[in-house]
Amino acid sequence: MKFERKSGVLLHPTSLSGTYGIGTIGKPAYEFVDWLVDAGQSLWQILPLGPTGYGDSPYASFSTFAGNPLLIDLDMLVEKGWADKKDVKPAEYIKKEGNVDFGAVVWWKTPVLKKSALYFLNNASEEDKAAYKAFCKAKNSWLEKFALFMSIKSVYDAKAAEEKPASSIWHSYWPRELATCNEEALKQWKKEHSEDVEIYKVIQFFFDSQWTALKEYANENGVSLIGDIPIFVAPDSADVWSNQKYFQLDENGRPNCVAGVPPDYFCADGQLWGNPLYDWNEMKKSGYAWWIARIKRVFELTDVLRIDHFRGFEAYWSVPVTEKTAIHGEWIKGPGIDLFKTIKKKLGDVPVIAEDLGVITDEVRALRDEAGFPGMKVLQFAFSPDEARQNGMVNSFMPHKFDTDQCVAYTGTHDNDTMQGWLENINDEQLVLVAQYFEGKELSVEKARAMVKSGALRKRMITAAIASTAAYAVIPMQDILGVDNEGRMNMPATTGANWTWRMAKGSLKTKAAEELAFVSALYGRNL
Repeated sequence: MKFERKSGVLLHPTSLSGTYGIGTIGKPAYEFVDWLVDAGQSLWQILPLGPTGYGDSPYASFSTFAGNPLLIDLDMLVEKGWADKKDVKPAEYIKKEGNVDFGAVVWWKTPVLKKSALYFLNNASEEDKAAYKAFCKAKNSWLEKFALFMSIKSVYDAKAAEEKPASSIWHSYWPRELATCNEEALKQWKKEHSEDVEIYKVIQFFFDSQWTALKEYANENGVSLIGDIPIFVAPDSADVWSNQKYFQLDENGRPNCVAGVPPDYFCADGQLWGNPLYDWNEMKKSGYAWWIARIKRVFELTDVLRIDHFRGFEAYWSVPVTEKTAIHGEWIKGPGIDLFKTIKKKLGDVPVIAEDLGVITDEVRALRDEAGFPGMKVLQFAFSPDEARQNGMVNSFMPHKFDTDQCVAYTGTHDNDTMQGWLENINDEQLVLVAQYFEGKELSVEKARAMVKSGALRKRMITAAIASTAAYAVIPMQDILGVDNEGRMNMPATTGANWTWRMAKGSLKTKAAEELAFVSALYGRNL
């Protein structure tokens, strides 16, 4: 599918301001759509929408099909009569401003959502209950197993908190009949925990209803949503638990090898992600049914899809589960073009962006091009002094060297420093190279540093991405606001302080919208 010339902003809903504890898909999200319209933008890119697990990463969720309950707006539940106002008051320790404290938010909001789900089941109108039943029927292919997984998990996680086993993941701690998804055991569990299972379904109905309304509002105002999925799914997920034959697992459900990437510019030891690897032969026997269902679900929620770690479809880095780092792995061939031909046959020529960063080979580029997917060009990767000296400024991430207009230009991604933070921290030689490239003249270190301090160089780079030949230009909101590395979303291969950034109150300023609208119009992106 050919991508038309557009521009937009990368901002995950958790980063929206104006609600207690965490950004939601309520009023702040609608206000952000309005701001995008004022700014002349027609794209809103988000991170994966699944329910986040330990570590809070949207790339490691309990389900690739379900929505994140933490994004549900409680005020909107009250407005629809689906929750009691007295039940949704924030706890004293939940703050309205500042970064997300996921632990506190989960501790407060999860019981509130469960109480609201019970309120819905007991008090919703017949029309709303009919809508809920229709939702359950339409999503039954994943919803039933997800609700069962979360119900069982909540019980055995609580036991694990008391008993402190070596691992509380389903294949290590659940009774074998539940860990192996025995149908009779699941029927018995549902019978004994029917209310709990139903609650998890209602919460997903809450999310789906709110997200569908937000998507409709965005689309009606000319804004398309770019979704995102990781190539792999989390080991502690309903996806692996309920589809064990599609993964490289032993008879107890434990992975034999796990996913990662070899050493690269992000990490000298590589990145040991720990995700179970797919059994692509078994996937192919089913006609890639699970993958097709996954892609179809993303297109129910968004308009365009970005697939993280696209190179893993050509070959994936397989690391023995006993290894402590990702160094001692090996490349294993993936499904290649066969998967994408099957997806297109079933779903049509869907718009997909291939995240083609990292260790990229000619084979990966050939797969991307045969699939017809645009890749990514990240400006932060364009300015290596060593490469400039050796190759005469021909780095393919430089705007004047984009090899096709069917690509997506970014100043940075969720895995990078913010643009302001990056400029503040690169060495003098690299900074001068960057400043001279965008200013078009010889500059001193002092002048380059002054451009960083004033924000001028950051704005030049945003303009360059928008002015480029790339079909899409997407700018992280942190870069538009000039936030330093306090606003970085993720540091790969680390845990603890990632994914927490939120915009400060009042960040959606008219001036920033006007500047972005002018530049986008100047370079033909908001026609």
